[in-house]
Amino acid sequence: MEHEELTRNIIGCAMTVHTSLGNGFQEIIYQRALAIEMDKKSINFQREMEMPIVYSGIEIGTRRVDFFVENTIMLELKALTKLEEVHLAQAMNYCQAYHLPVGLLINFGARSLEFKRVYNLNHPENKDYKRHNNESKSNNNP
Repeated sequence: MEHEELTRNIIGCAMTVHTSLGNGFQEIIYQRALAIEMDKKSINFQREMEMPIVYSGIEIGTRRVDFFVENTIMLELKALTKLEEVHLAQAMNYCQAYHLPVGLLINFGARSLEFKRVYNLNHPENKDYKRHNNESKSNNNP
């Protein structure tokens, strides 16, 4: 995937933060520390960027994304003891709503850092990913 190196670098920054701070802090603490680490790696980002949500061509609201990285990747942070399916669905919905190819969901609240790459399968950049996943699923079915 085109954004794999960047997502790997972001995850590396998150691992550095989690190794240093551990779990148990509020999300804002991890957000501030992650901003410092991404600055050190010269990763361009905006924090708490307000982005519009559009439905049928009409703006129906806005949502602040924790980080918008390199103008292509949405990064949603959590500080929970356990990620739930709803958090993954939320991150996937943001990628679709913002028309982004990929996003990251990172949880600092668990004992070990948790992260998930989420893909907007409707984005043109992910057409090969979508085709590969559909082929894999059909190959597994008798």
